[in-house]
Amino acid sequence: MEALTDHEVIRKRLLFDGDGAGDDQRINLLVRRFIKWCNSGSQEEGYSQYQRMLSTLYQCEFSMGKTSLMYDMNLREMENYEKIYKEIECSIAGAHEKIAECKKQIPQAKRIRKNREEYDALAKMIQRHPDRHETLKELEALGKELEHLSHIKESVEDKLELRRKQFHVLHSTIHELQQTLENDEKLSEVEEAQETSMETDPKP
Repeated sequence: MEALTDHEVIRKRLLFDGDGAGDDQRINLLVRRFIKWCNSGSQEEGYSQYQRMLSTLYQCEFSMGKTSLMYDMNLREMENYEKIYKEIECSIAGAHEKIAECKKQIPQAKRIRKNREEYDALAKMIQRHPDRHETLKELEALGKELEHLSHIKESVEDKLELRRKQFHVLHSTIHELQQTLENDEKLSEVEEAQETSMETDPKP
């Protein structure tokens, strides 16, 4: 004889014992009434025992049907619990996979955050400086000012060169004038010396 599984043992126990409300006693009562019906002496007594036996049989069938329904319901509940358990296991496995994937994405997220911070800092730095159009206008203005200053420099250098030449001419003139004055002074001294010499010499 093959060994019965736990489900089969429980099912047979429930079928025999019902919901624990004395179905085994009803079966025993049904057996006794069947024996009495078989041993009944009169038709009236036999009919009475037959009706009691049918009533007990109906009660046993009703209890058996209720027990069978409860058993089927428990089986469905077990299947539902197993389904829920598998769904929970799948959810847990999926959560572990998502956690592992998120851990892999953490370095990339850090790099993105770092790049975003660097971009924000660079954008702020760019905002503190004028835009290209304004910079070009300023460069153009500076170029014109530099050109103007170059012209002024050339004009000043020309005037300086002119003043240098004029100073050189003035210096040469002063030198020549000093030389003339010195020559005149020497000539005057010579003439005075001659006059003095002539005054001191005796007349013939």
